Amino acid sequence: MKNTPFTQKHISLGAKMAAFAGFNMPISYSGIIDEHATVRKNAGVFDVSHMGEFILKGEKALDLIQRLTSNDASKLTAGKAQYSCMPNEAGGIIDDLIVYCIEENKVYMLVVNASNIEKDWNWISKHNMENVEMHNISDKTCLLAIQGPNATKILQPLTDVDILNMKYYTFVKGKFAGVDNVLISATGYTGSGGIEIYFEDKDDNANVIWNKIFEEGNPKGLKPIGLAARDTLRLEMGYCLYGNDIDDTTTPLEAGLGWVTKFTKDFEAKDILAKQKAEGIKQKLVGLEMLEKGIPRHDYEIVNEEGEIIGRVTSGTQSPTLQKAIAMGYVNINYAKIDSTVLIKIREKSVPAKVVKMPFE
Repeated sequence: MKNTPFTQKHISLGAKMAAFAGFNMPISYSGIIDEHATVRKNAGVFDVSHMGEFILKGEKALDLIQRLTSNDASKLTAGKAQYSCMPNEAGGIIDDLIVYCIEENKVYMLVVNASNIEKDWNWISKHNMENVEMHNISDKTCLLAIQGPNATKILQPLTDVDILNMKYYTFVKGKFAGVDNVLISATGYTGSGGIEIYFEDKDDNANVIWNKIFEEGNPKGLKPIGLAARDTLRLEMGYCLYGNDIDDTTTPLEAGLGWVTKFTKDFEAKDILAKQKAEGIKQKLVGLEMLEKGIPRHDYEIVNEEGEIIGRVTSGTQSPTLQKAIAMGYVNINYAKIDSTVLIKIREKSVPAKVVKMPFE
């Protein structure tokens, strides 16, 4: 297992550790319920240094990104970021990612999922016909996500950058906790606001930044948060998790990601996805709320009143905020309408659930 620069910090703080995407990661500290509530009501710090970062440079960098991603990266100006998908030849999703425009038309950073670093790198390299300069900086990049309604207020004393007024999906490079050249981004995976900070793993940067964050934050209730609460937080928002809700066999349109699929440009599998859009999708990722007791889990079957399989659960949990069981799952398009009732097979029992809008409420 790989370690992040913060692994020993997590262990010394008593975190429950486990393997995730090949890394030794903190799953929880004080418990999922407490950590989840901390982020929703105040602020918490996630170590997400396992994520992948690629730099693409050169006159043809934007062209390469445009060909390989579904969203329109030509809309990006320096200091702006964009959520996107990378479709395969069949229209399935190789990965979902964030594209950062560092220098317009010339320098971009792609942030990809930890489990897909090698797959994504190979895919981009294979399609790099114009010899765009590529750098995989994943192993030397630290990434901390400080999330929650009070995150920027707590951290503002650590930087001259006005993080209190940063717009969503913008970023700035500046000094943070005395460290130069930190990329501060108004992004996150929790739906509770906050920032993510990227910085190079050199000198004593990781130690300095972690310690300064908690020196500033401890008196204000800032806590370290594990991946278990990250999962419940993103699920309440209806955010997709690669490998669960989206993968190489699901298309962006089926996953409700038509908003990042722009047919105004040419990209991999554009024709396949345009055809799917014209003909209509046969399955759709929906939000599900349990109507009776039972917690839906990944890969549980979804059936209709006649007991026919009409779909499967992709993610499910007991929502700490809403105090009810929720899930995401693919269902046959005939059952995807809001307020439709379906049944989820939980330990051989068919438990009713209804299709609801996301984010869950």
